[in-house]
Amino acid sequence: MPIELTELQLAIMRVLWQKGEAAVSLVHEEAMRERDLALTTIATVLTRLEKAGLVARRQVGRHYRYRALVSEEEVRRSMVSGLADRLFHGDVTALVSHLLAEGDIASGDLERVRRLIDQKQRHKEG
Repeated sequence: MPIELTELQLAIMRVLWQKGEAAVSLVHEEAMRERDLALTTIATVLTRLEKAGLVARRQVGRHYRYRALVSEEEVRRSMVSGLADRLFHGDVTALVSHLLAEGDIASGDLERVRRLIDQKQRHKEG
């Protein structure tokens, strides 16, 4: 199942990935650093993420504590794959070419990409 998250959902998931488990109030406090949101908005988004199977909750006293059920890497992989499918018909070469042509890429970043490509090639050959 592909995972597509909004900016707000990603911000909430980042809090859970960082904290491991958090009450709505802590997620709200962390999210407020980036945007002005009501506590009820955070609670609603967490409930939707739970219904989507992306987070789980457990009751502690009168409050719920939430934790992510998917990793940041799983979400990243799914969202990038979905982007590549939608915009480049699944052609990863076209996606990378676009990033190289359109992006403002520092020379250090290019060198890191070269090393990653070399590592991937060696891994496939080995």
